[in-house]
Order: sequence, then C-alpha cells, then structure tokens
Amino acid sequence: MIAKRMREAMNLQIKHELESYYIYLSMVAYFHEQNLDGMAHWMRCQAHEEMIHAMKFFDHIIDRGGSVKLLDLKQLKTSWKSPLEAWKDAYEHEQFITGKINELIKISREENDYNAEPLLHWFANEQIEEEKNTDKAVKELEMIGNSKEGLFMVDRELGTRVFTPGSPLDPAAYTQAV
Repeated sequence: MIAKRMREAMNLQIKHELESYYIYLSMVAYFHEQNLDGMAHWMRCQAHEEMIHAMKFFDHIIDRGGSVKLLDLKQLKTSWKSPLEAWKDAYEHEQFITGKINELIKISREENDYNAEPLLHWFANEQIEEEKNTDKAVKELEMIGNSKEGLFMVDRELGTRVFTPGSPLDPAAYTQAV
C-alpha cells in the first residue's frame, strides 16, 4: 500500500505532468502559427511523452492500492515573442519538473518507500534527457541569432524526431481512413 504522503505527492506530480502536456500543446499551436512545423512536430512528440509520464504515476498509485485524484490544471502560457523564448520556457519548465522529481525522491527516502524508487530513478534519468534536449535547442537558436537560414535548419532538424509508436498526437493516427 502506498503511503498517504507519497500518494498525495504523486497525485500532484500527475497534475504537473498534465500541465507539461498542455504547455507543449500550446507550443505546438504557436510553432505552427510561425510556420515552424519541425518545432511543432518535436513538441507534439514531447506532449505525448508528458502524457505517458502522467500515466506512469497514475498506474503506480493504482498498482499500490492508492486512489488517483486528478487536480485542476493551470494554463501556463499560450504565446511567445519568439521561438527562442518558447524553447527557453521549455527548458525552464523541464528544470521545474526535475525539481519536483527530486522532491518525490526525497519523500520516498523519508518515508522509506523503496517501492517508489525504481519509478523515480527512471524519472531522474529521463529528466537529464529532457533538460539536455531543450537546452540544446536553446543553444542552437542563440547561436544562429536572426539567421532565417539557421532557423530553417534547426526547424528541419527538430522535425526528425520520431513519435512514440501509437501516439494519438501523430497525425498519421487520425488521418488514416478507418
């Protein structure tokens, strides 16, 4: 059975992961408006990953006999002044999520919740990747400055990200005839 303190903290983390999903969908819309379809594609993939993250916590709580309580979501942001600002926000948001994962690890240690450790270890490693990827995009955009050619190249590169198989955010999943 999952302890109350850990259950409540994981329910809060579900909220954070769903807000991540929501902000990345907002970035999808923004990037499409800017005709940066590669960046929009990258963020669609990222949004799907965030939903998976929420469901990992959701299932962990259920598997350990706890109850999931979905909390109200906040609209974090819906517009940006530039692609660079959006990517900086993505990087800062991933740093925020890393801090929340670290708080969960601290709770698991204080509560001697050894059953949560494999999941939280996975998330700690995942956050290294999340921060690295968003920081890389920030650095590339800073490097190119106002170069439209550079922006085009970064957009094209980001558009090569592959969807998680079966992603409902992959346009191929809902544009095929049924």
